[in-house]
Amino acid sequence: MSEKTLMAGNIAIAEGAILAHCQAYFGYPITPQNELLEHMSKRMPEEGRVFVQTESELAAINMVYGAAASGCRAMTTTSSPGFSLQQEGLSYMAGAEIPAVVVNVMRGGPGLGDIGGAQGDYFQAVKGGGHGDYHLITLAPSSVQEMMDFAMLAFELADKYRNPVILLPDGFLGQAIEPVVMRPPVTKLPEKPWAITGARGRPKNIINSFAMDPVDYQPHVALLRQKFQRIKQNEVRYEGINLDDAALVMVAYGSAFRSAMTAMQMARQAGLKVGIFRPITLFPFPVAPLSNLSQKVKSFLVVELSLGQLIEDVRLSLSAEAKVELVNQFGGVPISADEILEAIEKIMK
Repeated sequence: MSEKTLMAGNIAIAEGAILAHCQAYFGYPITPQNELLEHMSKRMPEEGRVFVQTESELAAINMVYGAAASGCRAMTTTSSPGFSLQQEGLSYMAGAEIPAVVVNVMRGGPGLGDIGGAQGDYFQAVKGGGHGDYHLITLAPSSVQEMMDFAMLAFELADKYRNPVILLPDGFLGQAIEPVVMRPPVTKLPEKPWAITGARGRPKNIINSFAMDPVDYQPHVALLRQKFQRIKQNEVRYEGINLDDAALVMVAYGSAFRSAMTAMQMARQAGLKVGIFRPITLFPFPVAPLSNLSQKVKSFLVVELSLGQLIEDVRLSLSAEAKVELVNQFGGVPISADEILEAIEKIMK
């Protein structure tokens, strides 16, 4: 299929989930992702699948737990304050190795904040906002097309590693409208012999994340660590633009990346050798590619919609000689290409 259709980011995620054969959706309204929930309320019944508007985000994540434990492809979507309420459930799901997809269309905070787009949930998504030692694969789209494509990829990775996957756009992308190419639907789902589907004729499957004796639980956490290491080895995704001759490299994701792209084009027209590095997986973070890049480039500019969260992982990835600066907006306010260009010119002069 190559025909394009105009689609909002939130709708693209919903259609991507439908194409990925999401079988059960549970969600609670919160701006700026309400269009996603509303679209699923129409499309899931049309496809003969389960849609439930829950009484809270807490209920939604636990319904996802139950449906996914039975082998369904299950999903919930929310925005920042709702994502906070789901952290305990995500920790339980990671501990029990439950594959599912959670979408957080980020808005300004902390607290109730506002309904503008932001990236202040980076730590919460990437570092594991719940308790215990765990990681969540985290995908960061930067276009409406990627909203659809990454929704499909999220279900694939969740099943591959039996782990929750986070799709982390910001509110500006959720509301953006762009041409999208519809993808072919998934027609064959992976078998899940571990799922709770009834034990007639076979031993019972037990899905749990609890052990009374710490000695019994330690081997399980060690196995989880091995899985997270495999994810780090196999699933790093990133994009580099104009890096070959760059004297300064910007690092950005989401809608901040789009503003940075325009700023890079303006800088190039002015004769400034600027490139961009975009992490697509925020976990696993592309540490090695950034580290290798810092062997030849010594000036970096992080562009983000928060007080400074992405910048910490960037600093940890670069060589000690690299200089890292931050240009940002926060609290639901977008960042302009002019603001970024001003920071570029200041550094390069």
